[in-house]
Amino acid sequence: MTTDNSATGQLSSESIEKLQENMEKVEGLAKRLVDAMSQKTGHNPALDGPNQEIFAKAATAYWAEALHNPAKILEHQVEYWSKSVLHFVEAQQALAKGGFSAPDQSGTPDRRFSNPMWDTHPYFNFVKQQYQINAQAIEQAVADIEDLDDKDKQRLSYFSRQIIDMMAPTNFLATNPDALEKALETEGQSLIDGLENLVSDLEANDGALVVRLADENAFKLGGNIATTPGEVIYRNRMMELIQYKPATEKVHEIPIVLFPPWINKFYILDLKEQNSLIKWITEQGYTLFVVSWVNPDADYADVGMEDYVEHGFLTAVREAKSICGVDQVNTVGYCIAGTTLSMTLSLLKQRGDKSIKSATFFTALTDFSEQGEFTPFLQDDFIDGIEAEVESQGCLRSYIMARTFSFLRSKDLVYTPAIRSYMLGETPPAFDLLYWNGDGSNLPKKMAVQYLRGLCQRNEFADGGYELMDHTLKVEDVDVPLMAITCETDHIAAWKDCYRGVQKMGSKNKTFIVAESGHIAGIVNPPSKKKYGHYTNADVGLDADEWLEGADFNEGSW
Repeated sequence: MTTDNSATGQLSSESIEKLQENMEKVEGLAKRLVDAMSQKTGHNPALDGPNQEIFAKAATAYWAEALHNPAKILEHQVEYWSKSVLHFVEAQQALAKGGFSAPDQSGTPDRRFSNPMWDTHPYFNFVKQQYQINAQAIEQAVADIEDLDDKDKQRLSYFSRQIIDMMAPTNFLATNPDALEKALETEGQSLIDGLENLVSDLEANDGALVVRLADENAFKLGGNIATTPGEVIYRNRMMELIQYKPATEKVHEIPIVLFPPWINKFYILDLKEQNSLIKWITEQGYTLFVVSWVNPDADYADVGMEDYVEHGFLTAVREAKSICGVDQVNTVGYCIAGTTLSMTLSLLKQRGDKSIKSATFFTALTDFSEQGEFTPFLQDDFIDGIEAEVESQGCLRSYIMARTFSFLRSKDLVYTPAIRSYMLGETPPAFDLLYWNGDGSNLPKKMAVQYLRGLCQRNEFADGGYELMDHTLKVEDVDVPLMAITCETDHIAAWKDCYRGVQKMGSKNKTFIVAESGHIAGIVNPPSKKKYGHYTNADVGLDADEWLEGADFNEGSW
């Protein structure tokens, strides 16, 4: 780009012409945008937000508080008005003095406002501070509502936070200095590239907006990801069973059968050589069998948890025993597959079947009495919406689940990637984990409802028994030697909730570990990197806080 006055940032006539040319390209992209949106199949609207009852309850509680304690409400209102007016006056005074200096910063730094112009430019600083004042007022209003039960208040807090994050000035072109600067630097090309990224994402998802988190062209399965040599030795309607041979001369007699979650694909444990758990296990001398689950469609509508147990877990164990000529196998279950592994162990105990010698659980919930950050989505209005959705579609489509998980970390997994892609026109990063994250699977209609109603909502497995395959399955039936790996900052399966389930298991031989980091990085943590450590404490009879307080910290991977 050429400029006549670079010091003042004025564009040359040539640059202005180029900018206008780029803006004219918008017309063609706009047509593609309309075409992509017209292909949208849609989903049940109940999945887009809570029903109005929660807001009605909040409004009723708010006005009840106003009647009983009007001074408190007025105090909050006056405080908000005062801050807003004083903020305006301070900005006016700074401008009148012919300069502007950044105010003192307080609180946790917000990466969204890292551009220096948020502090040095009067316009952007005013917008930022007013947004923060507005956000604080909303948070305070929610915090002060008293006549709501804990779940309703948690839901209200979550959805109000979504509104706050959505209305951040960084999400809009006119109030995002990074995007405006990039547009001028590239003579508008960044905006064209961003619109191209937006249209491409819509076209790739049948009109549904799912922000692409990784450069899909940077990876190829079997090429630079999922490269550990393995062989499919069995296949049925539910899964393929992959065998990985040990990479050592001396081989352990008992093989390992690993069950990944069927919400995503198995290769999370085989991303690349440097962080492949599958490769590492073979290097320890184990014969390893890994299940690769089918991605179900409407034809799988009547497939339930019993099918995953019978044709997945029990079949994989049977085949591994037969191939290796052994009576027992060691097992690993990750996330929902860990939950189901525990139910399979209960079933086998009741049948008197000792095929499983030990079990390792990766971030697996078995006691759902506390629903953690998923509380907003596990109430009847959302589950009713999911039931209606799967009834019409035959399955719970993967993009709906991906969207739900992403909005639990909306700043990092929705808005920041969207800004980079759609406003700055950047290509998503070549990040293997995010590539895997975007490669989701559907859930069968019957299985999704069984899981959400029976396990998540009613907590039947840990409280009374879960009816499946003519048995009443109970968490206390799990009595094989076990190890549970949980993750300190896991927002999907909180470690304290996993711990509570492990405490209820009947095994006399339990090892419980809390790894640093989250749901994926805490598990996919190769010893060679020495990045995240882990906590150990042999006394699993303590409550969770006491367990962690008395735990030993160990450097490196679990």
